[in-house]
Amino acid sequence: MNPPKAAISLLIIDDHPGSLEMLATALAQQGVEILTASDPETGLDIIHNRHPHIVLTDLVMPRMSGLEVLERTVEFDPSIEVILMTAHYSTESAVEAIKKGASDYLNKPVSITALRERIGRLVDDVRKRQRTMQLEDEMLATAEFEGIVGHSPLMWDLFSKVRRVAPHYRAILITGQTGTGKDLIARALHALSPANSGRYVVLNCSAVVETLFESELFGHVKGSFTGATTDKAGLFEHAHGGTLFLDEIGDMPLATQAKLLRVLQNQEVQRVGSLTAKKVDVRVIAATNHDLRQAIVEKRFREDLYYRLSMVEIHVPSLAERKEDLPLLERHFITRFATQYGKQIRGLTHRAQILLSLHAWPGNVRELENVIGHACMMTMGEMIDVPDLPAYLHSKGESAEAAAASAPNSAPVEPGVGTLEEQERLLIIRALEAAGGNQSQAARLLRIGRDALRYKLKKHNL
Repeated sequence: MNPPKAAISLLIIDDHPGSLEMLATALAQQGVEILTASDPETGLDIIHNRHPHIVLTDLVMPRMSGLEVLERTVEFDPSIEVILMTAHYSTESAVEAIKKGASDYLNKPVSITALRERIGRLVDDVRKRQRTMQLEDEMLATAEFEGIVGHSPLMWDLFSKVRRVAPHYRAILITGQTGTGKDLIARALHALSPANSGRYVVLNCSAVVETLFESELFGHVKGSFTGATTDKAGLFEHAHGGTLFLDEIGDMPLATQAKLLRVLQNQEVQRVGSLTAKKVDVRVIAATNHDLRQAIVEKRFREDLYYRLSMVEIHVPSLAERKEDLPLLERHFITRFATQYGKQIRGLTHRAQILLSLHAWPGNVRELENVIGHACMMTMGEMIDVPDLPAYLHSKGESAEAAAASAPNSAPVEPGVGTLEEQERLLIIRALEAAGGNQSQAARLLRIGRDALRYKLKKHNL
């Protein structure tokens, strides 16, 4: 259901009663709720208490300028669209206003026709953002699979494969880059398996001292080595009737790999120092971010163990491969961290969204989780803006101003980077490169419609 038109509110701030009344009357036909203030202090009170979507303010007013109103509004909520009007127009003041976050800068006397068109476009933009947030909420409600968020084709294929193999296979290998969520896939496989009533036991192979590997996995008997003061059951015994998840199996020593292979083949374990074997019923799920085939060539991983584990191999895509999932993941983490920190956070500003869209995400979903967690902790308003994000995201040329350049209603200019048109052209090129030339995906990265992207491509001769 589309948001009702009354959901959009417009605040007009003007210290001239005649001008204030004229603007309110002229814009009442835009299908928005009109709020008015005859001084900037009252206007700021309305902004804080009524949270208008659009603010139209005079530049020159007693006690406080429109620029200060702009700065305080952007500080309170960067998503509020602010238009400045002045009878003393200058290029310098216009550039300053745009750099501070103004959506537009108009010369008085304002053409009512042009103003209505401009307000109409902003209203459309606000409604699109509302609809996008509503759709993301709806999609998020249906896009969680055993705690894993995603609605891209790659993730639907992954979820489908997990559902198919979970009930059947005893050994499964999960591959993928660090931070992609291989552990979540392993938990999903356990939850959907016949062994879901049993224990789910985890061993991070990269965190175990080599000399203690066999004791951890298979257990030991008292006196079998220095420090073995009591009998100890290994993780295989603890996982009996359930699942053992061996994370980063590529870091397992070769000697332990040989014994693991025997356990997988015979379904029995022998504690270190014991002469008897014990039957175990354990499903083994292994995960790695290494190329195990290359490790086999380099004699660091057993080929027979690889084939035993990889009868079913599940690859988890990187975040760069499924950037269309970014909005859902962002909302998912914002909801979680806002609750954790006791804050009311509605989402990300447009320029913050674009900045995140253009990042390469080498740390994948885990990096995004950390970024959103940091931003939720730092933000003082209801919208996460570029300054709330970790500095490294916009210190590599992904500046806040460049990130906002694609927004039709927001156009800060970064000194030395070129004109707004040049910044927009560069941003579109970068989005197309990130999307591998796919226009639909590039439009999603830029958070604009496909038709809007086509128009911009034609405008920039791309």
